[in-house]
Amino acid sequence: MRAIWKGAVSFGLVNVPVRLYSATENHDVQFRQVHREDGGRIRYRRFCSIDGEEVSYDDIAKGYETEDGDMVVLTDDDFADLPSRTSKEIGVTKFVPADQIDPMWLDKSYYLEPDKSATKPYVLLRDALEKEKRVAIVTVSIRTRMTMAVLRVRDGVIVMQTMLWPDEVRAADFAAVEDEQHASKQEMDMAKMLIDQLAGDYDPDEYEDDYALAVKELVRAKVEGGEVQVAAAEEEESGEVVDLLAALSRSVERAKASRGEAPAREEQPARKATKKSAAKKAPAKKTATKTASKSTAKKSDKKAEKKSEKKAS
Repeated sequence: MRAIWKGAVSFGLVNVPVRLYSATENHDVQFRQVHREDGGRIRYRRFCSIDGEEVSYDDIAKGYETEDGDMVVLTDDDFADLPSRTSKEIGVTKFVPADQIDPMWLDKSYYLEPDKSATKPYVLLRDALEKEKRVAIVTVSIRTRMTMAVLRVRDGVIVMQTMLWPDEVRAADFAAVEDEQHASKQEMDMAKMLIDQLAGDYDPDEYEDDYALAVKELVRAKVEGGEVQVAAAEEEESGEVVDLLAALSRSVERAKASRGEAPAREEQPARKATKKSAAKKAPAKKTATKTASKSTAKKSDKKAEKKSEKKAS
């Protein structure tokens, strides 16, 4: 584990340097929105609802919407004036009986690990909480915002659990169950029998997330069956390389043109010139053919004259 916060637990004149670790992690099955046809990831762009222009991160601010639907834009200067603390102190304000803390008020859990030099006061606080069966109500600043939390002991380690503020816990505003509705003695006996049959101790190893296991098995079967789409990230990277090569190629051509060099693509005029020269040579072949036919004609005339002279003699 990696510490996400360093500070100290302070109660009275005792100061215990500690490191904070996340005690829980989310193992929910995570899905991504993809294009059904090719598995490409769905991307979203940030557009302003008023002018329709795409907005960069540098131009994005925090806005608070009022009950009337109006929007109040808050700047960094506005937040600088708000009460916030960056204290590295977990200050104990009160030690209260553990059964006074409703589990509904508890939020995220963290482990507290002492520095090597603070092991003794850490153990002192831990043992005192266990012996007195109390928890410590503390205030702590996480990510610049002050929040309430409790310190309690679990498996020999002090655990800090952040708490919800009183107005963050909703009341049960639905109709209360009528007190007039009472179960009969026979119904209570049957309910008690059912509870006795299902009674036992809690063992977390007896439970597992069958949905997550089923999804992972389904994915494994599809992978082994070759039902895998090419990752969209790889496609995007290959597209960027092609665009980059094309841009470099155009840049080289422009650089050659600026120096007066002939571009590499100007090969077609040379081919045309070759065709023209071939065309010029073609008439020469025709002339040679005509000359050969004339000489053949002369030879045939001489043979005819010799035959006629023999006949006359």
